[in-house]
Amino acid sequence: MNAPRTRVQRRPVHGVLLLDKPLGLSSNDALQKAKWLLRAEKAGHTGTLDPLATGVLPLCFGAATKFSQLQLDAAKTYEAIALLGATTTTGDAEGDVVQRCDVDPAQLTPERLSAVQRQFTGPIRQVPPMHSALKKDGKALYEYARAGVTVEREARDVVIHALNLTLVFTDQAQAAIKIIVTCSKGTYIRTLGEDIGAALGCGAHLTFLRRIDTGGLGVERCITLAQLEAMPEDERVDCLQPPESLLAQHMRVTLDGDNTARFLSGLRRRGEWPDASAVAVFSEAPAALLGVGHIKDGELVPDRLLSPLEIQQILEGTPHLQASGILEKL
Repeated sequence: MNAPRTRVQRRPVHGVLLLDKPLGLSSNDALQKAKWLLRAEKAGHTGTLDPLATGVLPLCFGAATKFSQLQLDAAKTYEAIALLGATTTTGDAEGDVVQRCDVDPAQLTPERLSAVQRQFTGPIRQVPPMHSALKKDGKALYEYARAGVTVEREARDVVIHALNLTLVFTDQAQAAIKIIVTCSKGTYIRTLGEDIGAALGCGAHLTFLRRIDTGGLGVERCITLAQLEAMPEDERVDCLQPPESLLAQHMRVTLDGDNTARFLSGLRRRGEWPDASAVAVFSEAPAALLGVGHIKDGELVPDRLLSPLEIQQILEGTPHLQASGILEKL
């Protein structure tokens, strides 16, 4: 007879966990594991990372979930290896080989790689792969693919902000292309690898994919699930970045007490501020994130606000700040 499962006592947790997602784990599975380890009440991720990819996956907890869309929309940087000379059904090493082609490394000169690099830099169009979570008639494309059905997909506009291609060789002396790419949301790196292989005339598929940055949050700042699990439970929450870590690209505005209360109630405030489409708004004393907004013609307009309770809980979890009575002050 199985022992009864112990019910986890959830708690309010606010912040961002910069996770180095392991190979083979879905983004949601990684999120649920971290949520369990932190005993968090509310959590969400900032866009999926393929199970076969590793790297930066910001996980948002509590109040930080209100800003998760910002990371979903942010530019991403990936490092990938595309093995030349073979295409597969999935565009990566998990699929069956569809076609093989001889590869002559001598023809893969720096000049040729540079030309292909320029070809795929800037605005480009991509046909989404069949093995993706995009939906057609309410059904994910990968479900069609698993059933052996190929459906028509429209090409989508994406932007390759920066691209670097380098000829490398595997341990088995096979020619491959190392790809470092910074791209807009919606870019499929597997498709990019396939298209680069096609442009080189020999085909390719990904054998390695790692996200090394998203919206300025680099992999060097990340922690693994194994590291988090090995910590004493009361230390795990210390690994969280504050919610405002997602707002590094926002203009900062600080409001005094009266304006803080009015802003939190959803009222617009006037001031001598320049127009700005993205503003992170803070209270003066105590210093606390209130939410985000935008400024038009000297008017600060609330877009997404934290609740007074969320602000109090964040301050109570911040050393050296007195949060008592914050609900009354705000």
